[in-house]
Amino acid sequence: MQDIKTLLGRHGFRFSKSLGQNFLTARWVPEEIVSAARLNANTTVLEIGPGIGCLTVKLADAAGRVVAVELDSALLPVLAETMKDYVNTKVIHGDILKVDLAALAETHFPGLRPVVCANLPYNITTPVLTRLIDSGLFAQITVMVQREVARRITAPAGSPDYGAFSVYAAYHTEPTLHFDVPPDCFIPQPKVHSAVVTLRMREKPPVATDKDTLFRVVKAAFAQRRKTLVNCLTAALPHASKEALTDIMLTLNHDPRLRGETLDLIAFARITDALLEAGMI
Repeated sequence: MQDIKTLLGRHGFRFSKSLGQNFLTARWVPEEIVSAARLNANTTVLEIGPGIGCLTVKLADAAGRVVAVELDSALLPVLAETMKDYVNTKVIHGDILKVDLAALAETHFPGLRPVVCANLPYNITTPVLTRLIDSGLFAQITVMVQREVARRITAPAGSPDYGAFSVYAAYHTEPTLHFDVPPDCFIPQPKVHSAVVTLRMREKPPVATDKDTLFRVVKAAFAQRRKTLVNCLTAALPHASKEALTDIMLTLNHDPRLRGETLDLIAFARITDALLEAGMI
């Protein structure tokens, strides 16, 4: 802790609340993140928000190459100091929500297995994960996020944390929840617990239904969680009547009174296929 405070003081650094900056101070956390990610010399790591380099150093020790994207220009001289001995690390000043990921991969990732490891700012977790997953550029994504978000990503159908993003994660990835990280492992200390999760990209989705239509159904199902799936779909689909939707549910051996939060990805896919076949969507 004292070394970190001295480092930051030497560079006149001040934390930015708007950027959601919380730097790791517990040595065990970066070590466990690297272990969970199973890095080796054949791996290229994209790190998002390296901060002062607490995780970056461990990534550089384990991986063949590290590309770290940092938004805060005030941290660039800090990283230049902490990473000066690591020739396999490249720090880029930029916004991960705007960086051309394909160009980044083409320049820095050739020949090595591309993965993501990061301590993500809480305020951009979902858009960043969505962008990384949709890019199709990475074999896996290991990130530390707010504990509630990690539970949402890995939640099974019917659990309190299950939602539309749980279905999205299950469609694209095989998620694993690793461990919790308490607030006292950071400076400044956040008001919530964190957790580390890995999303391993699937070679192909586990269902064959049309993706856009599937997630239109999923979005509708979770738009009004207290309503039944039939009522949610009736409101969302102009060509579907409550009676016709009830018939589809009965044909698929579902109780018409069930809510969308009880259905897994396979069930949503079957309902989507039935809606498409009936011309309701």
